[in-house]
Amino acid sequence: MIPPKTIQEIFETAKVKDVVEDFVKLTRRGINYIGLCPFHHEKTPSFTVSPAKNIYKCFGCSEGGNPVNFIMAHEQLSYPEAMRYLAKKYGIHIEEEKISEEYKAQLQLADNLYVVSDFAQTHYQTLLFENDYGRSVGLSYFKERGFREETVRKFGLGFANGQNSDFTKLALKKGYELQYLKKAGLATKYDKDFFRNRVMFPIHNLSGKVIGFGGRILTSDKKQPKYLNTPESDIYNKSKSLYGIYFARKAIVKADECYLVEGYTDVISLHQSGIENVVASSGTALTIGQIQLVKRYAPNITILYDGDAAGIKAATRGLDMVLEQGMNVRVVLLPTGEDPDSYLKRVGAAAFKEYIDESATDFILFKAKLLLEQTKNDPIKRAELITDIVKTVSKIPDSLKRSVYVRECSALLGIQEQILHIEINKRLKIHIKKRQDEDKKKQQPKQQKRPQQQNFSDGDMPPPPEDFGPSELEEEYQGETISDNKLGKATDEFQERDMVRILINFGDKPLEEDETVAEYILMNMLELLDEFDNAIYAGVMREYMEALEAGETITTDYFIRHQDPKIAKLAVHVIATPYEYSEGWEKMNVYLNTQKMPELNHIADAKSGVIRFKLKKIERLINKNHAELKQLQDQKGDYNKVIKLMKVHKKLVELRTELATEFNTVVLR
Repeated sequence: MIPPKTIQEIFETAKVKDVVEDFVKLTRRGINYIGLCPFHHEKTPSFTVSPAKNIYKCFGCSEGGNPVNFIMAHEQLSYPEAMRYLAKKYGIHIEEEKISEEYKAQLQLADNLYVVSDFAQTHYQTLLFENDYGRSVGLSYFKERGFREETVRKFGLGFANGQNSDFTKLALKKGYELQYLKKAGLATKYDKDFFRNRVMFPIHNLSGKVIGFGGRILTSDKKQPKYLNTPESDIYNKSKSLYGIYFARKAIVKADECYLVEGYTDVISLHQSGIENVVASSGTALTIGQIQLVKRYAPNITILYDGDAAGIKAATRGLDMVLEQGMNVRVVLLPTGEDPDSYLKRVGAAAFKEYIDESATDFILFKAKLLLEQTKNDPIKRAELITDIVKTVSKIPDSLKRSVYVRECSALLGIQEQILHIEINKRLKIHIKKRQDEDKKKQQPKQQKRPQQQNFSDGDMPPPPEDFGPSELEEEYQGETISDNKLGKATDEFQERDMVRILINFGDKPLEEDETVAEYILMNMLELLDEFDNAIYAGVMREYMEALEAGETITTDYFIRHQDPKIAKLAVHVIATPYEYSEGWEKMNVYLNTQKMPELNHIADAKSGVIRFKLKKIERLINKNHAELKQLQDQKGDYNKVIKLMKVHKKLVELRTELATEFNTVVLR
């Protein structure tokens, strides 16, 4: 177990911007940073990082939390594993007892696969440097490729010997379970080593964990594939992984561009030569998942292909989907017979970089020129070419970009811009119609949840306060939801949430000389805690009350770091906002004159919030009392009970009038 003192140190040390920036390209906007959300697909950034509050929040998919929450969600780690990850990142030593067998049994499958994969990487590298056969065969191969020792160690390269089950036997002897060795792709179904007599290239995820391997055979055995890759597992998804992304991500952000190559050795050679913004698709066709992985860090991608016929063919295949993701794509064809590794060795890093800069061609123009060359003097093929180019240009989401390409292609192909626009618009209409149909299907279940008797359309539905949408309240808390058919109850829950918002944000702030906001709210609402509809909101109120009674001070951070993930997520929702003050306000000395700035207005918020809440709850009690009274009168029930209910009704109406007068509002009934 991790001691509470160490947990506190991790929370105080971990900075959300530093943590998120390892995985997402962030751009400054005011006092916050924005980027493309890593938890759902989006083309326009809605993912916000607030260094001041040390939280992140996506206003598209509602994911949010603190640095620990981010690592847990992004890396699919348990709470202790996320803590260890951050402790390692910030150099915080954790003193804890050795992991027990009981704890091992509780680890998730993914955790076990990470552990055995890390053990395998260490084992393979040990064989490479410390085993005679490994040094003479494996290390010699890497030296022949020109890799220095520090490069070999940096990328974790290794060697698997030629015996059938040496690794598997060693792993079992060390206490690793055979089922995890098989699920990680390290052992076969026959309990033999999956990799034998191969140099090993570990594949890392964004956080640097080993998730798989690529092994290259060094013999001329034609019965064996040249490269053998780890089968897909719970931690390794080939279509969402890129070789070298862990080592390249910061360089990609800095260069605002990513180079994409095909092989492991290409990546390593370029890194060693100082060109670090490079990754490899590991011989697979480029996928949407891989494209989105690059897009997190840069909008520009340059793909380096071999200059032979196969490379030229590959350059025109599958890149439409890169354009569809809104990225800028360039293509570089290397001289015939060269790959990035060989050409780099032949000309050197400076000349290689210069060649890329001079030879990089926009993908669409490259494709148009290439196809134009192939369709000389053939009108039918030329028509097919134009259709192909139109299809490619229509994939570009930005209308201004499309216009530029239409103009360029018009001049290149000798066809009127208007004709190209007409054909592109036809395709766009089909695409838009398809998306609208898909959106309608997705929205149907949610529309059925809308209150039927109110007959609101989406445009008429009154917006909930502070960007916390109805869908979040309906789906977020697994059972603690708004009633499906009572708009009044929904309004009550919004007010309950507003009280919790004030408490979490400003509970420790002073209201009067000897009273905090929390003390004022809780003392004025003590008798109404049982009237809360949402159990989570009521739980926050009671927990705060218990802390006050114990003489403890609770801050906003307490809730952001709460061990109950529902409360921690709620805290992020109520303190995060997609709005910021315009930088021009401060530059032009423009300030609010009629009231304090929102973040300084907690006193008025607390006082008016309590009155609003009481008014709503008293209104509910009046309605409930009135319904009971009417039922008794209709049924000619107990006269004394009727009199009692009438007195209660009178008292409630008086309270409502007093509160309305204090709040300076009018009660219509």
